[in-house]
Amino acid sequence: MIELVSADRCVACDTCVHVCPTDVFDPGTGGAPVIARQDECQTCFLCEAYCPVDALFVAPRTHPLPEHPDESSLRESGLLGSYRAAIGWGRGRTPGAALVPVVPLRDETGGRTP
Repeated sequence: MIELVSADRCVACDTCVHVCPTDVFDPGTGGAPVIARQDECQTCFLCEAYCPVDALFVAPRTHPLPEHPDESSLRESGLLGSYRAAIGWGRGRTPGAALVPVVPLRDETGGRTP
């Protein structure tokens, strides 16, 4: 579930507002978007994946955390924007598909293909 929009990192591009399939965010007035309908979040991670500056944190759970997460702790632990980094989105990152080992295929006779 979406838990945090970092006002320090956010560049007010509103990409998260546009990609959210359940309309969780409202555009911020002159700044970072606002989590307006957290209970509507489907934990799909699209907002975090598309955020160009890793300003969002989506907790991998379908209900809010018991306590609001501390932004500095999320930053120090590497969790802020970590989903986008894990899938390899962003300049200088290795795409996730490139990290998957290549599995040799077999031809119709059961032998390995070159």
